[in-house]
Amino acid sequence: MTTQQVPAGSGARIHKQQLPMGALLALAMAVFITSLTETLPAGLLPEMSADLHVGESATGQTVTIYALGTALTAIPLTAATAGWRRKRLLLTAIAGFAVANTVTALSTSYPLTMVARFVAGVAAGLAWALLAGYARRMAPPGLEGKAIAVAMAGIPVALSLGVPAGTFLGQAVAWQAVFLVMSALAVALIVWITAAVPDHPGQRQEHRAPMRHALRVPGVAPVLFVTLVFVLAHTVLYAYIASFLAHIRMADRTDLVLLVFGGSSLLSIWITGALIDRRLRGLTIAATLLVGAAATILALVADGPAPVLIAALLWGLGWGGVPTLLQTAAGHAGRDRADAAQAMLVTLWNVAMAAGGVVGGVLLDLLGAASFPPSVLVLLVPTLLVVVGARTNGFPAGHRADRVGQRT
Repeated sequence: MTTQQVPAGSGARIHKQQLPMGALLALAMAVFITSLTETLPAGLLPEMSADLHVGESATGQTVTIYALGTALTAIPLTAATAGWRRKRLLLTAIAGFAVANTVTALSTSYPLTMVARFVAGVAAGLAWALLAGYARRMAPPGLEGKAIAVAMAGIPVALSLGVPAGTFLGQAVAWQAVFLVMSALAVALIVWITAAVPDHPGQRQEHRAPMRHALRVPGVAPVLFVTLVFVLAHTVLYAYIASFLAHIRMADRTDLVLLVFGGSSLLSIWITGALIDRRLRGLTIAATLLVGAAATILALVADGPAPVLIAALLWGLGWGGVPTLLQTAAGHAGRDRADAAQAMLVTLWNVAMAAGGVVGGVLLDLLGAASFPPSVLVLLVPTLLVVVGARTNGFPAGHRADRVGQRT
């Protein structure tokens, strides 16, 4: 949207008008499809296990293989497609989701389902490495954080509405129907992107540098470490939330718990979008503490619906803004290596997702579902220490997020 001349004192109104909301909401839908495709099995483990003739731990690995597909391919594919025009690349990724979710829905074979989930993860690797940078390039100076927050709103919407709705539909009709709906949404999104999202050129050959150079930029390494450990902590519990709730005799409340978690995640990303350009560090510390408080409640007093729902509320408040916070931190810390930093973040995010699925499955088989909340707490300790310690670069104190890139 073009800048308009308006009277003095209406700067806030200019900022809102300058954000290309139609295009950013299309990116939010892409994030929604990516997030929901990844997390749907968490609410459908019993149904998928029965039809695929494998145990719940094995079905949980459909989350792992998706994350593994992203982790293995995000960096090499991002480098290989750096010269592609951005719109073409985004459309390719969304088409990948349409194909992979259709195969998942029609498959009656566990190995074929795993292949389809891996392909979906590859598509996610392309999308995640692209989306935050795409949103930043659409935004006027100083509003990059808000633009990313709009795009990342697809995550809490997927968690608050998509996963509970998918869980309900899977239980009421069939889990296969959920994945067919996802394919239909992907096809509709292709039309939306074609009509509403502006195109941007890829990176010129002479401007490209090895991605590992981003690790030399002060602040990038702390952000990547926090990404790895924080996402691992979250995934250990979230990927097996249905099993944990069954352990505490709340299996019939899975959709409600996910609804509360997702609803508070929506509130979290709204708060994050409003404050991120001024309070990146404080929001990240608060997110870590809130998720820790939720894990503490689940570890100590998960003896009825009330404390579990309070924990889900705190968990969502903490987690909802984390993708936006970390992608914004990586983009600003990376400066002229921001695209490489984002690709590394996507890779480590999905390494953590894959590891969370594996670690959660091992914990479930060896120690039982009660071991999940204490494991989350153990992982959050180094996360908090690194965030607090990275006050000069990464998660700087006393400076606006949009000035981080000027720091050395």
